[in-house]
Amino acid sequence: MIDLKVLHLNTYEGNGGAGRACLRLSDALNEQGVESEIMVYFQFSPSHKTINFSAIFFRKIKAVCNILAERYLTKIFVKAVKTPFSLQFFGQAIANHPALKSADIIHLHWINHGFLTPKNLEELSKLNKPIVWTFHDSNAFTGGCHVRYACQNFLKECGNCPLLKSSSANDISHKNWLKKKKAYSKLDFSVVAPSRWMANSAKKSSLLQFKEVSVIPNTIEIEVFKPYPKSEAKVFLGIEPHKFVLMSGFMPSKNDKHKGAQYLIEALNLLAQNPAIEKGNVELVIFGNKSTENMPEFPFKTTFLGNISNDTQLAQSYSAADAFITPSLEDNLPNTVMESLACATPVIAFETGGIPDMVSHLENGYLAKYESAEDLAAGIAWLYSCEIQLLIQQNARESILKNFAPEVIAKKHIELYNSVLNNKK
Repeated sequence: MIDLKVLHLNTYEGNGGAGRACLRLSDALNEQGVESEIMVYFQFSPSHKTINFSAIFFRKIKAVCNILAERYLTKIFVKAVKTPFSLQFFGQAIANHPALKSADIIHLHWINHGFLTPKNLEELSKLNKPIVWTFHDSNAFTGGCHVRYACQNFLKECGNCPLLKSSSANDISHKNWLKKKKAYSKLDFSVVAPSRWMANSAKKSSLLQFKEVSVIPNTIEIEVFKPYPKSEAKVFLGIEPHKFVLMSGFMPSKNDKHKGAQYLIEALNLLAQNPAIEKGNVELVIFGNKSTENMPEFPFKTTFLGNISNDTQLAQSYSAADAFITPSLEDNLPNTVMESLACATPVIAFETGGIPDMVSHLENGYLAKYESAEDLAAGIAWLYSCEIQLLIQQNARESILKNFAPEVIAKKHIELYNSVLNNKK
């Protein structure tokens, strides 16, 4: 047992990429002998894995109000675009909670949706404890947006935000920037970036350019997300074993613009026109969509799996695929890519964000030119005709075992924790 107590803070338990990453890291740390706990602001269902800050009735009511206010008031100030933006008007004071006082390390994760405002973060400084903050998106160093695209305002002081209905040099984004600047000047914390892309972005930002940033990826349960025989996995999904299966966690663009769904649709249509592709031999499998209403017409036979809450079934589904396609336009270190590779399924994606940290071009997948549906289609065609598919599948699994296994990532965090503790003495 390592004499170290870490408390992770996240708005939700296991909800979204950050929630999953937080749970996985805590489990990995516990396996290495660290006393690791997670405190969440809101739980959708009872759980033994986390401390629920809002378990008490009046706290739960306040949490619901904060979350709803943050989500719906945003619509008043932000244009009708699908780029996530946090006002951070509402938050929760937590510095006096016993769990924080007893921890050796406080590890922040995703703390939006009414949980911690810059002022609440500043209050943590009075605990005089080392604080580590993993950036699961860009919000910590912007004036409100979580996904930046081509916007460079975070390099200055934000303001003139292209997402706001009323934009000026002193708009909400600039005021949020000022609040964060004030809080960060009082709060000493170390930054963890799960990808090199996120680290470079944070280092260039006006808010965090002088902060130390460590690149430590997220981890994954390698005993859960593991390869199953592809022919058996296809039968499990009701697909003929000889079919070439394409899988995607498709989401309509009305939900997530940065997921790039339109490029997936265009790439599949281009693929269907490729004379080297036997159209009847290809099947598309989509998971993650709650509804199949208003779906586009795909050029291949399509199976919709809906949401898959059981990780073993999810791993079997990944294993059934010959290729996982993610057309994301901006992603830190997407869980779906890591899960697919862990199941020995190559990934075809744009060369963007943290994806190149996981996908090595022509080794365990294909990195297409950014926003090029043509190159995305070329990547699928390459894998379809590739004579070394088995080797590429093996490379996919081995890349995860080498670089993202729980023991590997836990040890890197423990090294960081010990370093910040020594610096605090």
